[in-house]
Amino acid sequence: MGRRRSDDLDANMNPIQMLPAPCATALQRCAFILCLTSLFLSVSCSPPHKEKLTVGMELAYPPFEMTDPQNRPAGISPELATALAKYLGKELEIQNLPFDGLIPSLKTGKINLIISSMTATPVRAQSVDFSEPYLKTGLCLLVGKNSVVQSIQDLDQAGKIVAVKLGTTGHTYAAAHITRAQIRVLEKEDACVLEVVQGKADGFIYDQMSTFKNWRRNAEATRPLLRPFQEESWSIAARKGDTELLGKVNEFLKTFRAQGGFDKLGDRYLMEQKEAFKELGYPFYF
Repeated sequence: MGRRRSDDLDANMNPIQMLPAPCATALQRCAFILCLTSLFLSVSCSPPHKEKLTVGMELAYPPFEMTDPQNRPAGISPELATALAKYLGKELEIQNLPFDGLIPSLKTGKINLIISSMTATPVRAQSVDFSEPYLKTGLCLLVGKNSVVQSIQDLDQAGKIVAVKLGTTGHTYAAAHITRAQIRVLEKEDACVLEVVQGKADGFIYDQMSTFKNWRRNAEATRPLLRPFQEESWSIAARKGDTELLGKVNEFLKTFRAQGGFDKLGDRYLMEQKEAFKELGYPFYF
């Protein structure tokens, strides 16, 4: 009693240990070789992993950021992001985020870059690092068709009302520089335009391309002053300190411009404005 049968194996004993030493050693070597072979095959046969580039943008600013009929990202910024990812040899993922959530998402690592018609301002540069500018624009005025206003100085007079969209660089400019006229802050671009159309505001401070677009839509009631009184530029934003990625982005922008990439985007999406600016003698955005 209490003795094991001689033909039972100890539950804790490796069966190889029951073999004579030379046989056990040979089997162990074979097992090791098989493991290495299996590992090599699994690595060599697996498809190569392509690192992902996650770009944030708000798909609500056509023709730069928008969606197609299938609700896929479309426009200038998605095409620019696609070309950048190809240049970097990475798989592209575009995340559609509210504009005011883009910088927080970049800072927390949710996205790698922002390409979303973002003006490079000193305030934003405290939170992110900007690439070299890829588009130049500026602040302009939309005024009433019969208005005598010819400049921002004419607009900044007692009794005048200046419309601005909340949170824009036009809003920032007005808060810092408009001292005589009344500033009317509205949440929506369309509401600002309507104030001018209906004669409730003497001017609307906004970016150059939007001013052109709003004038075209309301040509019977408005007039654009398209020469910028404050120049601005759009850049790609990277996380603070990500100098390696930012350097590659700048290399891409230089190459893309030299190869005519921006000219093609302008022809595809902004031909009307490109021709109008040429006639007016204004430099085009790209």
